[in-house]
Formats: sequence, structure tokens, C-alpha cells
Amino acid sequence: VQLQASGGGLVQPGGSLRVSCAASGRTFETYHMGWFRQAPGKEREFVAYIGSNTRTTSYAGSVKGRFTISRDNDKNTVYLQMNDLKLEDTAVYYCATRDSPFLSVEVRGYDYWGQGTLVTVSS
Repeated sequence: VQLQASGGGLVQPGGSLRVSCAASGRTFETYHMGWFRQAPGKEREFVAYIGSNTRTTSYAGSVKGRFTISRDNDKNTVYLQMNDLKLEDTAVYYCATRDSPFLSVEVRGYDYWGQGTLVTVSS
């Protein structure tokens, strides 16, 4: 399984950004996908997940109402739309997937990881 994240960059507080993750090497539409992030000096943390059915989603409390996860199974891609970005959203954002049919918010629950894309929120 290969995951390639992209779309990171520099954005001002209050701005928006969309990061993408292209997947290959498996039947994309049958697997759950997650986004995580790791800020400097901090542990990697859950941001959002989306089920294979595209209808089941969950968000960390810190991003709920500002971030939206979605997927395009025809393009084997999962997205994270980030609005009203805050300084504390600065981090490397990672996409991930897992072999289990169950959804998870745990870092250790995911088996495959992309290389990460850096999002910097700064004025």
C-alpha cells in the first residue's frame, strides 16, 4: 500500500487549505482512511477518519466544525478540507489506512502511512 499526501503549505490564521492523499496498491473503496497530525515536539494525534462507505466520519474535538474529511473512490483519494485555520493547527499531516474492518482513532490502529505534508499557519 502506498499513500502520497500533498497540498500542504503556508496559510494565515483564519485561512483555508485542502490536503489530499492518493492511495495505490489496494482496493481503495473497501478500506477506512484517517488523517493524523504531528506538531513539533508533540505526539502524533488523530484528526479525522472516514469509513469505506463514505458516510461514516469522525473528528477530533479540536477540529470539529472546521475540518471536513471526504473521499473520492473513483480517484483513490481522500481529502481534508481545513477552514478557519489556527496557529495550533500547524503540523505535519499524515494520511493512513488500516487492514481492520473497524474504525479507529488510535495511531497504533493504522498499518500504512503516507509521508506527511507540512501545514504551517502563521501571520
